[in-house]
Amino acid sequence: MEKFMIFLETKVIPPLTKVGNLRYLIAIRNGLVVTLPAIIGGSIFLIFGNIPIVAWTNFLAPYEGMINAAVTASMGIISLLAVIGIGYELAKSYQLDAVSGAGLSLMAFIITQISAKYEMSTANFGSTGLFTAIISAIFAVEIYRFFLQRNIVIKLPEGVPTAVSNSFVSLIPAVFILVSFWVVRVVLGFDVSAFIESVFSPLVFALNSLPGILVYTFLVTLLWSAGIHGDMTLEGVADPIFIKFVAANAAAYAAHEQLPYITASGFSSLFVNVGGTGATLCLVLLMMKSKSKAYKELGKVAFPGACFEINEPVIFGFPIVMNPLMLIPFTIIPLILAASTYLLMSVNLISRPVTMVPWTMPPIIGPLMATGWDWRAGLWSAIELVIAVAIYWPFFKIAEKQMMEQEQLNLEKLEGEVA
Repeated sequence: MEKFMIFLETKVIPPLTKVGNLRYLIAIRNGLVVTLPAIIGGSIFLIFGNIPIVAWTNFLAPYEGMINAAVTASMGIISLLAVIGIGYELAKSYQLDAVSGAGLSLMAFIITQISAKYEMSTANFGSTGLFTAIISAIFAVEIYRFFLQRNIVIKLPEGVPTAVSNSFVSLIPAVFILVSFWVVRVVLGFDVSAFIESVFSPLVFALNSLPGILVYTFLVTLLWSAGIHGDMTLEGVADPIFIKFVAANAAAYAAHEQLPYITASGFSSLFVNVGGTGATLCLVLLMMKSKSKAYKELGKVAFPGACFEINEPVIFGFPIVMNPLMLIPFTIIPLILAASTYLLMSVNLISRPVTMVPWTMPPIIGPLMATGWDWRAGLWSAIELVIAVAIYWPFFKIAEKQMMEQEQLNLEKLEGEVA
């Protein structure tokens, strides 16, 4: 086991960490935060309009179109918000004017949405255009940076307001971006969105498959076991896809159609990470009843945060990081929960996520809300807690025995010093 941990620390973790720290992925991860208020706000309307009470749904039936309008106005512009956020964050990372980066990125994306009849198409303003938004922001900011590095800009005299000066600095890059994207989309008639979707389709398919979500889940726990925030490291790659899934599910849910995606946003955060990555809330519950004073106190301290998916006190305090014994349940439990949840959703025994729920939502409540108040999801979440406790128990008892022996040695040493 020691050799395996050394192998992970020296061969596996470093390349994964480098990928997670790529400038583009950080910009995507931070930029997508801009979309969350709109997604969560739209989810509130979606939940409000679809509470599974017959009297309630009958009462709201005449107003269904009005309620769905709010969903369209929020979830229906995810790509627009994403391109602004990513352009802003990427420009800021280069220490360029972030507002100009956001504006140029938005313009580039808008040009890609011109139809064959040279009219503006809003079809990809929602989740379907998310990958196009990402690529547009990267290209626009890189072009902006290229011109600034070579000083191919219009500079106004000192004393001109900064906002005005920045707008003229970005003028030449803006014209180049406009012409370039216009030639590609309008003159050549190349459908940028369709091409980008086809390029990313294998990754989209993989993360909605059982093998794909298991690999993702394993990588997250693997990074955490080395002390690296696994969820955050992989967000830049996975979040655009999971957000795309939940937005598509929300649209289908509002239209009373079959939900297309299983691993939508909320699948991992609410059904797999029960009380934090590795389902560590269950380990906290065991600690609170421990015979070891150290574990009992740690359990009491960690419990409030664990209820809201915050598990750093357990990860680093137990510790789980670089702990060969606890690495086993910490890795196995998420894989079992991910596989079980996937299979239950695939046969429609549990509804799939349709709304964006904050990842800090407690177990049972979070899955209920994410699935549009499907009581079976809440029940399954409770069962998951039992499963995780059962798997953690034998490993915890070994750790508890070791800790109690250490506490006894410390006590005897202290008594000897006093005597």
